[in-house]
This record gives sequence, structure tokens and C-alpha cells, in this order.
Amino acid sequence: MLTINWSEKSGWETPEIKPFQNLSLHPASSALHYSIELFEGMKAFRGVDNHVRLFRPMLNMERMHRSAERSCLPLFDKGELLSCINKLVEVDQEWVPYSQDASLYIRPTFIGTEPSLGVSRPGQAMLFVIVGPVGPYFTTGFFNPVSLLADPAFVRACKGGVGAYKMGGNYGPTIMVQTEAVKRGCQQVLWLYGEEEEITEVGTMNLFIYWTNEKGERELLTPPLDGIILPGVTRQSLLDLGRSWGDFKVTERTMSMKELLGALDAGRVLEVFGAGTACVVCPVGSILYKGKTYPIPTMQNGPDLTKRFHKELTDIQYGRKPSEWAPLVV
Repeated sequence: MLTINWSEKSGWETPEIKPFQNLSLHPASSALHYSIELFEGMKAFRGVDNHVRLFRPMLNMERMHRSAERSCLPLFDKGELLSCINKLVEVDQEWVPYSQDASLYIRPTFIGTEPSLGVSRPGQAMLFVIVGPVGPYFTTGFFNPVSLLADPAFVRACKGGVGAYKMGGNYGPTIMVQTEAVKRGCQQVLWLYGEEEEITEVGTMNLFIYWTNEKGERELLTPPLDGIILPGVTRQSLLDLGRSWGDFKVTERTMSMKELLGALDAGRVLEVFGAGTACVVCPVGSILYKGKTYPIPTMQNGPDLTKRFHKELTDIQYGRKPSEWAPLVV
């Protein structure tokens, strides 16, 4: 693991890579009481050429930097932190699976360690990174569609809040809602927001809708980064790819649940899928909303676009297609 300590008095200490071990924290550490902490999620991939690559890692560093600023944690040099992570992956390179279906998960974490119960900016902090191999996301078969619970009684984030930052406090409170979704026969939660019941995210993933819009155009739509949505690395990559292909319109705008249901009734929705580091893309098969299940025709339509995105990104990640998005580590 990688550890880097910081104090207001001394600044950043020398980064240290050491054997994986427990942390020693003061019981009054601010991360434990006031959630002054954040994290990132990245992966390293062993390519077909046996080289190890990261995937757009600077986007993670930039998001982590923004989260640190919002959390009142000390700012850091993004390039220097990435260099430290690269060194950790190099040291632990044998933990990167020799497989095109697995990867090494990388979890940078940043916590306030101020030994005080005062609610204030921490004067001490620790940045650490742990890694571990992970297998394929779809353990029960490739591209199994998920069912979603859309209940406006539950809200993930609100405007003016911290939904756009990767803080642990955004995730813990969702576990109860996820449990409720399972009780109702669903696998994930479709988060709605406001009186218009705007569609925001699905589970811990960004949401995409591929449809024929009101003008008869094929369009890929995802909610905008308006302070509620987490700016996912996979989300940005799908937008960049879609725009580079030029085969359909790519739009970032809000969509209400009413608009989505109207498009479903009209047969204009082609595919709905989530996007994130864990799964790359995950098709949606149905939505349970106010006691009624609405089938989504993702799987009946191929799912051509979902599969195309998955192949393009994994080809880059595993070195089957050269790209500046996947810099070599080893």
C-alpha cells in the first residue's frame, strides 16, 4: 500500500510504499466522526502484450483534487500522486491478473486524521492507496440486464450539495435504499430528483439512454453535470467516443420520468444502460415505478450500442487498440 501523511505544521511527508497493513487512528479522527474523507476508483489492466496500463488516470486525479477541495482536505500535486500510484502498481504488478476478463482495482483514499472532536478543517490528514485483483463484473453471464426501482421518495443528492464529489458520505446512506429495491424484486436504484422527477443516476453508475428523439433523430442522452451527477470517467469516455463516431446525436440534458415513460410508450427508447468503472456498461431491462414494471427493450435491440461501447473501451484498456487513454505503467 501507499501512504502519505500531511499536517498543517509540516506539510506533505515523504510518500511510502509498505506492506499492506491496518491503519492506526486516533479515536477522535475527523474522518470517523464527520466524514471528512473521500476516495477514488481506478483499474490497472494487463494487456495482450503483457504490459500493464491504467485508463485515463488523470481524470481520476482531477476528480480527487476537486473532492479534496470540497472536503477541506489539503490539496496535492495531481501528477505527483499519479506517479506514486504508478510506482505502487509497478511494485505490485504480479497482482494484475493475467486475464482479459479481470483487472487490478486501485482505491486511493483521503481521510482527515485531526485528533479533535471540533467540527473544523482538519490540521492532519492521510492519503493512502490500496489495490486488489477483481474478476469480471457479470459473474452470472455477460450482459445480464438489471431491473431498477424508481421511487421518488428516495433522493441520492440535491443541487447545492456534494453529489458531484466522490465522498463516502454519498454512498453509505444508499445501502438502505438498495436493500429496499431488492425487497421489491429489483437489483438497483434509479435515482430521481425534484418535483419533475428528473432521472439522475442508476445505483452507483451514470445513466445513458439511447433513443429516437422527438425530431426522429437517433440520440444518446445522459443527465448533465449540474451538481447532482458524479463526473464519471467512463461517462466522459462514452461521450467522447459517441461524439467522435458521429453516428448519432450526443446530448447532456435533464430528462424527467414522465418523458422517459412517454418515449417508452411510443416505442422510441432503444437502449438504457449504466456506465462505471466496475462494469464498463450495464444494460437495463426494466424499471419498477409506482407499482408498475416498465420493460426496457435494451436486450431486444442487440444491445448493439451497449456492446459497441463495451468492446471499444475494453479494447483500449487491454491494449488491443492503441490509445493515449491507456498509458503504460509497466
